[in-house]
Amino acid sequence: MNIAAGANQAWQRRSVHSIWHPCTQMQRAATVPPLPIASGKGPWLFDHEGRRYFDATSSWWVNLFGHADARINAALKDQLDRLPHVMLAGCTHAPAVELAERLSALTGGVLGHCFFASDGASAVEIALKMSFHHWRNLGQVDKREFVCLRQGYHGETLGALAVTDVAVFRDAYDPLLMRAHQVMSPDARQAALGETTIDVAARAATALQQLFESRHEHIAALIVEPLVQGAAGMAMYDAAYLSAARALCDRYGVHLIADEIAVGCGRTGSFFACEQAAVWPDFVCLSKGISGGTLPLSLVLTRDHIYEVFLDHDVARGFLHSHSYSGNALACRAALAVLDRFEQDGVLLNNRQRAAELTAALAPLQEDGRIEHFRHKGMIWAFDVCEGYAGERFAERFHLAGRERELLIRPIARTVYLMPPYVLDDDLSVWLAQRLIDTLDAVARNAYADRTPESPTA
Repeated sequence: MNIAAGANQAWQRRSVHSIWHPCTQMQRAATVPPLPIASGKGPWLFDHEGRRYFDATSSWWVNLFGHADARINAALKDQLDRLPHVMLAGCTHAPAVELAERLSALTGGVLGHCFFASDGASAVEIALKMSFHHWRNLGQVDKREFVCLRQGYHGETLGALAVTDVAVFRDAYDPLLMRAHQVMSPDARQAALGETTIDVAARAATALQQLFESRHEHIAALIVEPLVQGAAGMAMYDAAYLSAARALCDRYGVHLIADEIAVGCGRTGSFFACEQAAVWPDFVCLSKGISGGTLPLSLVLTRDHIYEVFLDHDVARGFLHSHSYSGNALACRAALAVLDRFEQDGVLLNNRQRAAELTAALAPLQEDGRIEHFRHKGMIWAFDVCEGYAGERFAERFHLAGRERELLIRPIARTVYLMPPYVLDDDLSVWLAQRLIDTLDAVARNAYADRTPESPTA
C-alpha cells in the first residue's frame, strides 16, 4: 500500500467538494468528514494512511463474506470476460436463469418466478406494483391500499417511503406520498410487565385483524420486515407474528410482502427469515447481501399463480416495469457465487457457532446498567443506550470513538448494533466485543460527565 502523510485529508476534501453523500447532513461534513477507504480485505477496511477498521456493519449490511472475497472475485472476473451485461427484455443469459432457479429451489418451489431490479427500494416498488396490478387484472380495482408496520422501513423512493414509518426519512416528503395504513409493530421492547414476546406479537396481530375486518376489500398487501425491523433500531419480534399475519392475509384475501432486503441471506439464522415462522409470503424482496457486497442487485420472488394473472395477449396486462441493468450478468454471477458459499461452506451452521462465540464475549453488556434491551437474532446484535449515558449527537460521537478503536460502526439514534461479516472466529469475537465495550465506556463516561443538575438527563 502506498502510504502518504495527509492522504486521508486530501481525499476527504475532494469528497466533500464533489460528492453529496447519502444518509448524511452535509453541514456536518466539515466537522465529521467521511472516512476515506483505500482497500478492504476480509472484515477489515484500510484508509490511505494504513490504519485499519473492522467493518462492524458489513458496509450497510451487504458484505457477507468479507471484502475482496477470492471466490466471489474469481466468479466476477470469469463473467467479465464472458458477458458483462445484456438487456433482459427479449434476451436471457445463464447467470440470471440459474440464480432464479436456485432461489426458487430455496423456497421449495413455492415462489416460482423472479423479477430482477437494482436496489432494495426498487424491489419494494416492484412488489407493491405487482400486488396492485394483480388485483386490477382480476377486476378487483378497489384493492389499492397497503398496510405497513409502525417503525417499518422499506426504502426511500416515493412508493417505498409511503410504507415506511421512520420520520427522519419520510416527513419531508409526506405531501408527495400515497396514504398507507400503519398498524402496531410487534417489537418485543413494547412488552408490558409480565408479557412475553409472543404476547406482544399477539397484540400486534389483533390490531392487524381489526384493520383487515374493516378494510380488506380495499387492501392489496401487507408489507413487513420479517423478525427484525432494521432502521427502527434493530427492533426484534417473535416469529409468531409472521405466522399470524400469513393466516390473516389468507383469511381476508390480502397479499403478504416480505421485505427480506436486510434480514435475508442468512442474517437472522435461516436463509430466509420467514422460514423461522414456517410460512412463505406472496412476494419476497431480496437485495443487500445477495451479491456479497460487490454489485447492486435486487429481486422480487413471487408465486406462480400471481405471475399467471399477468399472462394475456393484451400488453397492458403484463408487468412492464423495467430498468436498463435488470438482471445484470455480473451481479447475478456474484449472487451465484454467494449461494455457492452457503452450499459449500455450511454457512448457516457455522454462523450458529460464530454467533454463540460473540454472544458469550458480549455477556458483560447483558448486565450493564447503562444499556437496556440487549438482543440478538442470528448474526445481528443490538442494545439501546440509556438516555443519561447517551448525550447529544450520540450516534456521531459513538461512530468517531469507534474509529479511534479500529471499529467502523454506525449506531441508529441510541441503538448500537453489530451486523458483522460471516468471517468471525473466537479470537476476533473477543476482540470485537472488547473494542465495542471500550467505545461504550468512553462515550458514556463523557456523556455522564457533561451532565449538570439542571440537565434534563440528570
